[in-house]
Amino acid sequence: MNAALLILNAGSSSLKFAVYRTDSTGALQAEYRGSIDEIGGSGRFQVFQGADVPHDRPVTAKSHEQALRLVLDWLESRHPGLELRAAGHRVVHGGAEFSRPVRIDAAVLARLEKLIPLSPLHQPHSLGAIRALARLRPDLVQIACFDTAFHHTLPSVARRFALPRELYERGIRRYGFHGLSYEYIASVLPDHLGDNAEGRVIVAHLGNGASLCALRQRRSVETSMSFTPLDGIPMGSRCGALDPGVLLYLLREEGMSVEQLDMLLNHRGGLLGVSGISGDVRELQASADPHAAEALELFAYRASQAIASHAVALEGIDALVFTAGIGEHAAPVRAAICRRLAWLGLRLDETANAGHGPRISQAGSPVSVWVIPTNEEQVIARYAWALSAGE
Repeated sequence: MNAALLILNAGSSSLKFAVYRTDSTGALQAEYRGSIDEIGGSGRFQVFQGADVPHDRPVTAKSHEQALRLVLDWLESRHPGLELRAAGHRVVHGGAEFSRPVRIDAAVLARLEKLIPLSPLHQPHSLGAIRALARLRPDLVQIACFDTAFHHTLPSVARRFALPRELYERGIRRYGFHGLSYEYIASVLPDHLGDNAEGRVIVAHLGNGASLCALRQRRSVETSMSFTPLDGIPMGSRCGALDPGVLLYLLREEGMSVEQLDMLLNHRGGLLGVSGISGDVRELQASADPHAAEALELFAYRASQAIASHAVALEGIDALVFTAGIGEHAAPVRAAICRRLAWLGLRLDETANAGHGPRISQAGSPVSVWVIPTNEEQVIARYAWALSAGE
């Protein structure tokens, strides 16, 4: 079969993509992964095929549409006659309406446009890529997969803020994010935990963006991000949970504008803000600056607090799973979190942790601890394949 899927994740100045095809068994596998960065300026177009790099060159793409054209032209030159069956997009916000992936048409796109105020940093870029691809390939089926959809199973008590009810009806509620990552982890839990996969599992998606999710029967019952991806634990440059009185103070006493607050909370906070060095855990671990150590300690402290609070939602914990960039690769961070949670029954195996798992808890630990790589692209590919076939 000469058919393929194009999986897209558009950022403010970047375009990440993957090309999926079926193997001899019919399973979907990524044949290529790549990216174009610094859109609007001088960037780089890289493509990876496993450990090989079949394409790597400087480019100047002035828009996401130009970047998409570069990707499509490269793919067609590499595989003449290749049929793109569908394109699957990571869309951060599906609001209260979209609880599952959908085929995109004009009506869906119009409804997604209305959600831009809920995700102004992400939604416009995803929708811009959808519109650009529609201009370049008007007959190509496009599928939207939402980071919020997995959390539609949250119980009412976990969805609400303690605000007047009419605000909830106007959409001010806890949505949760990183749902594509959590859905993937939930799908592979039986491969690692066996029958315990249906139990009380907390997943820590720790990357530049970081959140947690409590699973029961592999469904989301609590999560740390809420109305926006700003909430929860500190991240690379996002502050995480913050006393709302701080915002009132900054507005009233410091005279900050909304734009200045936006920059502070999203781009000057988190590990970057506390360390004054970087939001990258790798750089902080390599630094001798005490502020770097303080930032890492704060990250582990807040993450362990959040894990404990998610255990309350589950009335206990059977397993803890680390995933995403920090969760999968930063053994010292995992160790610092687990040390704070020893009272919950976590017994870390230091050797297994240094080797990045998959199981990093000691034999007989009341709570098993795991490192499981996530794969959001795979989730998008599965939905794009099914929905493009009308399933």
